[in-house]
Amino acid sequence: MNGSGDGRRRPEPSVGAVPKKAPKSRPYHHPAAGWGAAKAVTGFLLREDEAVEGARGMLRMNHEDGGFDCPGCAWPDTKGLRLDVCENGIKHATWEMTGKRVDRGFFAAHSVSELFEWSDFALEDQGRLTEPMAYDPDSDHYVPISWEDAFEVFGRAIRDLDDPNRASFYTSGRLGNEATFLYQLMVREIGTNNLPDCSNMCHEASGRALHASLGTGKGTADLEDWETADALFIMGVNAASNAPRMLTTLARAHRRGARIVHVNPLIEAGATRTIIPHEFLQMALFHPTPTSTLNLQPRVAGDMALMRGIAKATLEMARTDPKAVDEKFIERHTVGFEEYKAVCEATSWEELEHQSGVGRSEILEAARVYRGADRTIMSWSVGLTQHEHGVDTIREIVNVLLLRGNLGREGAGPSPVRGHSNVQGNRTCGIDNRPPREFLDRLAEVCGIDPPRDDGLNVVGTIEAMRRGEVRVLVGMGGNFALATPDTPYTYAALRECDLTVHVSTKLNRSHLVHGRRALILPCVGRTEKDVQRGGLQRISVEDSMAMVHLSQGMRPPASPRLRSEPAIIAGMARAALPDSRTPWEWYVEDYDRIRDTMAEVLDGFEDFNRRVRLPMGFRIRQPARELIFLTPSGRAEFSAADLPDAVPPPGTLVLGTMRSHDQWNTTIYADDDRYRGIENLRTLVFMNEDDMRERGIGEFDPVDITSTAKDGSTRSLNGFLAVAHDIPRGCAAGYMPEMNVLVAIGDYSVQSDQPLMKHLKVTIDPAGAVTD
Repeated sequence: MNGSGDGRRRPEPSVGAVPKKAPKSRPYHHPAAGWGAAKAVTGFLLREDEAVEGARGMLRMNHEDGGFDCPGCAWPDTKGLRLDVCENGIKHATWEMTGKRVDRGFFAAHSVSELFEWSDFALEDQGRLTEPMAYDPDSDHYVPISWEDAFEVFGRAIRDLDDPNRASFYTSGRLGNEATFLYQLMVREIGTNNLPDCSNMCHEASGRALHASLGTGKGTADLEDWETADALFIMGVNAASNAPRMLTTLARAHRRGARIVHVNPLIEAGATRTIIPHEFLQMALFHPTPTSTLNLQPRVAGDMALMRGIAKATLEMARTDPKAVDEKFIERHTVGFEEYKAVCEATSWEELEHQSGVGRSEILEAARVYRGADRTIMSWSVGLTQHEHGVDTIREIVNVLLLRGNLGREGAGPSPVRGHSNVQGNRTCGIDNRPPREFLDRLAEVCGIDPPRDDGLNVVGTIEAMRRGEVRVLVGMGGNFALATPDTPYTYAALRECDLTVHVSTKLNRSHLVHGRRALILPCVGRTEKDVQRGGLQRISVEDSMAMVHLSQGMRPPASPRLRSEPAIIAGMARAALPDSRTPWEWYVEDYDRIRDTMAEVLDGFEDFNRRVRLPMGFRIRQPARELIFLTPSGRAEFSAADLPDAVPPPGTLVLGTMRSHDQWNTTIYADDDRYRGIENLRTLVFMNEDDMRERGIGEFDPVDITSTAKDGSTRSLNGFLAVAHDIPRGCAAGYMPEMNVLVAIGDYSVQSDQPLMKHLKVTIDPAGAVTD
């Protein structure tokens, strides 16, 4: 039985582009980036009819002396590089700069019921939204509404609530720091901490683990450290697709002799070799640079066992090698070492091999790389966080770093890779459903409000509260809430229980079509566009993965004169919901320097904000742990000694992880291809080990039924997906989100991080029709 009550499900119509050719699968043997990326970018620019503006955009993106910050990933900008771009960044910017428009005529021609049947690719491919729209239930169409009337619809809905906690305010990672600060200020002045965000689904485990171990929710390494490290461990990261500009750093590291270890169940193209497009001589000579010296393929969720194996091997080396473990560092700066050492020694090599899926010889080779490096950085992304034991896994990484004192010095430290352009800045600037008391005290003192002190709802909590009828209003500040979240049918039903859903967006997406009884679409200025207010042309700031804060300024006129900036939209909503507010909302929007001046008083590390953010590369928010100042209960870095979880699936089942294709950014799908994994014209697929396929009588491109079993015993199924053989460990499988989000039960989230288990699904896969109810 399907736990969401929909029975066995075929793939939703809301996936990808409509395939026009037969699907293909063939290994990709070319270097990452290089001419493959150049060809893909050229084709994409021509398809979007943006060859000229797209080329101009490449010359203005990620510059240290102006231009706009890439609206894609959060990899830091490189000093002195005049063409600091990548394939997916160009696609993302061009997708926003498209000349296509979704205006009132489009909405008049297409009902919501009709649009719901369109694919997500088709929805976003219609182009940019041009004016505010409101859902008309009588006609089942969106109709134009003035900004003032739209704000009043929202304001009245908030004012009519009997409890401010009946509203929840979602944020995606694209929101700039200034809008972020205003947004959380509005929400807390309304009276709730219901501030779910995309971090609840992606890197919550990283923040909680680093806080527990080091007293900071961020990594301590910066890009200069990456340039000087002797060893780099890249874990659960598909660099070529999700952080492509990392390839430049990896290529440089390899050339100077650094050792690079990739840890991932799939050996991705970025973990092999690359040709960097802005290295023109290398491009002309077709000369690739390796991006790894060792690739390890643990089973899905086997990373913690692998790291404990490296720790165990390092401790064994220390019996004869006095420099294998930094005893002085451990004695001066840590607690809990003896307990951790005992846990490592008590865990057998047989168990570590069994749980990690990696042989002892390979673990020892990785440990020798670690021991041979004076300075090591360990980096990870959602490939490690979206597991039941994600927090313990990240803490295990910190344990290994502490063994050799890889903290508080150049070229060393933990370095999480955030996925979206300003997701780290969102959290820094107040988007947190569990805000620190110190932050609330400062906010109250500076802004003259009385913020609520109780924890608010995260993403899963918001969905469950909507489904119960407790949350009546949902605001989505960017993103695509309906498609990014777990348990698709359950989430759809929850959204439809709302009295009002409001989405601030640049393009049409699924969340506009799965709505409450009333719904608003509020279109905003994009990252690539000029933001002109009464005080003149404005710039926003963003924070990258390594805590650098810098300015971003759009380069082209807005897609429509009826668009408003995100700060202006928030101010309009706030004034309507809080008519007696003493906060100078309109004054803030006239000149964003005024917002930044207030942020400088509230936020630690933002002192003298307006001056420092105008420096060529901006400024880096200080990290106490980088200076060996640990804001932990003990005042030291804290080893953890968690039990090793059982990562091995029961007989007959597989562990499935969801992921993005190369032609995709979050829920935005550019095409039904995945070049680096050799896939053409297909998204409704599941990657499997060839032996697992043979054991089940499944051939290449055979249709299969995929059934997940939730913690509560309920099942969810997808039928008719095609099996594709891939180099993945036995007992593991993988497929694309958002198509596979239907398999993630709403109650299947980590008890450590509250993150949905997007990469830790227990599934069975059988030939289509082989299993009947």
